[in-house]
Amino acid sequence: MMTLYERDFFTWTQEQAAALRSGCMDAIDRHHLADEIEDMGRSEQRAFASRLAIIIAHLLKLRFQIERTPTNEKSWRNSVITQRRQLQRHLEKNPGLKHPVLLNDILESAWDDGRDLAIRETGLDPDLFPANCCYTLAQLFDDSYWS
Repeated sequence: MMTLYERDFFTWTQEQAAALRSGCMDAIDRHHLADEIEDMGRSEQRAFASRLAIIIAHLLKLRFQIERTPTNEKSWRNSVITQRRQLQRHLEKNPGLKHPVLLNDILESAWDDGRDLAIRETGLDPDLFPANCCYTLAQLFDDSYWS
């Protein structure tokens, strides 16, 4: 027989929230609730990596796409500025993401995604782009860094 968690996730969330608020610990689905809380944390990590990947993609396009219009360049720079600001806000709300080991993992993931995005959007030869990350986190966050 399917559990409420499996049949109707929304209703399950509402019932779990009500049980927590009322202190009715016998009604708590500890296993699934713990999984969902962990997933919420991973979601914050994925959002952070996604923004970082966009910065990487646009910095790579600025660096390697020689033939570009002024409009493209302005759009990429504006995107980097916006993403940097959003990353700072994200870190303010989630300081646990600043753990060095976690940041390294996030940067690796973001590099792969950002590099792939730059390759797809430019149509340039993938071999033109470095295989390994050529940016430090400090550079990616630095409002004056554009290479």
